[in-house]
Amino acid sequence: MLMEKKFMKKNSLSGIFAICLTAVITVTACAQDHKQNQTRLNRINDVVKSTVLLNNYQHFIPIVGLAEKKIVSVDLGYKNQVGFDSLLNKYAPVASLSAAKYLDSTTLNDLEDDLKFYNTIIISLNSEMTGKGKFINFISSLAKSKDVVVALFGNGSALSSFDQINAPIVWSSEDNEEAALVVPQFIFGGIAAKQLLSKTYSTKYVQGMGYTTNATRLKYTVPEDAGVNSNDLKEIDDIVNDGIAKKASPGMVVLVAKDGKVIYNKAFGYHTYDNLQADKVTDIFDLASVTKTTATTPSVMRLVEQQKLKLDTNVGYYVAKARTSPMNNTLVRDVMLHQAGFIPYIPFHNFVKEGDYSRDSSAAFPTKVADNYYIKKGFFNDFMWPKMLNSPIKTKGSYVYSDISMYVMQDIVEHISEMPEDQYVQEQFYVPLGMQTAGYLPRNRFPKSRIVPTEDDKVFRKTLLEGYVHDQGAALKGGVAGHAGLFGTANDLAIYNQMLLNKGTYGGEQYFTPQTVEMFTSKQSNVSRRGLGFDRHDPDLTKKYPSELASPQTFGHTGYTGIGVWTDPSRNMIYIILTNRVHPTVSEMLGKLSIRPRIQDVVNKAIDKSKQ
Repeated sequence: MLMEKKFMKKNSLSGIFAICLTAVITVTACAQDHKQNQTRLNRINDVVKSTVLLNNYQHFIPIVGLAEKKIVSVDLGYKNQVGFDSLLNKYAPVASLSAAKYLDSTTLNDLEDDLKFYNTIIISLNSEMTGKGKFINFISSLAKSKDVVVALFGNGSALSSFDQINAPIVWSSEDNEEAALVVPQFIFGGIAAKQLLSKTYSTKYVQGMGYTTNATRLKYTVPEDAGVNSNDLKEIDDIVNDGIAKKASPGMVVLVAKDGKVIYNKAFGYHTYDNLQADKVTDIFDLASVTKTTATTPSVMRLVEQQKLKLDTNVGYYVAKARTSPMNNTLVRDVMLHQAGFIPYIPFHNFVKEGDYSRDSSAAFPTKVADNYYIKKGFFNDFMWPKMLNSPIKTKGSYVYSDISMYVMQDIVEHISEMPEDQYVQEQFYVPLGMQTAGYLPRNRFPKSRIVPTEDDKVFRKTLLEGYVHDQGAALKGGVAGHAGLFGTANDLAIYNQMLLNKGTYGGEQYFTPQTVEMFTSKQSNVSRRGLGFDRHDPDLTKKYPSELASPQTFGHTGYTGIGVWTDPSRNMIYIILTNRVHPTVSEMLGKLSIRPRIQDVVNKAIDKSKQ
């Protein structure tokens, strides 16, 4: 019987230690003290120096091809399993199977049978556990038909138990909480394997043996690992806490990555002002307009690379319905740059009248807009889409930020890919990258408790929005739109933006050429600061956008729900802030207090100081 780990219910010292260090949840502050984190970094480095990758004949480590992997971590009773599994789940969806009810059996055949739906099995154990023959027999039997990875902790003499097993082994001579947090990062490529065996432990595992790898994914560590002093980031906490106290948002999550290392990831406040459910770094937020850069724009990038979409071709070439509309001769490039002359948006919810919606679903009202709210069949195709296509072209050649642009790009993407955009981005990007929560329609995939609520909509939907997109137009479209509708965690966004920072590669796979990433993220307009789909640093320094110290290379986007995602290649840095500032109603305090840019400049100053 599959038993999912309930990480947060563990009260052991080991569990609490792992939770704090990995930022699985940070209701209260984990130490952001330079001296403590320098000590911690020393421990991390000790583990790294003591860890050797063995039996990697087929270069299975670091794990690649996540789209084809069905991964499970088997808990045989290893004392630091909670921390170990929490780190595995930073990289990919890894189920957890407890062997507790089988441990009194003479064999583990029944446990092996429970693994039939998985093709990749990760097993952690320490040197003492290798003395149990049934564990070794279990691993040996599994390795005949499955991809098995062994994480071994403790005395190297235990390696002799694996003389007849060819499965990859990541062995650390350290057997403690820190090692349990580091070894999973070797498995997925967050940390490169560099060490060889310093002595002989058996006839198979001899001195000088070992495999080396390269780091291919994010590393989860302390600021000092990237040369940043933790004390220089303390002001982030003050800014966020002040913002929450002044009702800028009930809660926030902030993540900072530097040099491919997540050095800060912390949750503050609560889901709502009732203070009943604390924010966690694993919470799922409405990403609002960051949908544009994280769903629609990469889809366009992929199709441009495949030469299926040409930026200097007109919209009507791809969208038949546009051929008799004012949009017909508009260039795709101008749509991506927000200079096609489209009006900013159309308040479609104001056009919904009695009879257009129902509180129950039916064949006549199939499209779910929110809990207990269904729009009539054809509302988008028959009313919204024609109204957009025939909206006036007023400011062609000038920069006017328009949501309509990304409705248009979504339609183009879906025509060319012959696939709904939500399905396309999952298959092409999110699943292979290891982005576990990113996607549209999160209520179809996750419990409501994991999703941070947005507005208590008293006017349009007359309900609290929990896992349904805040943007009214996207909601009326059914929750999947080119400009809004995406949900996800800070970690998901960090993975995606690290791929961009890497110029198109991540986890040993190439998603874009460096030239494509450079073209879309760099300044591409003669009349604005914009890239193709991406927002950018404003050269008008009086605007201090996205922050006063942001470099001219900075690209990213903000979202109406109060989020911001910015990547600065000059500092090799990613900064992410997630909020639900629209709960219970829209608050302007986030902007008035300059929460997002102030935090960004704390990060910028800390990184710049580290270079001095």
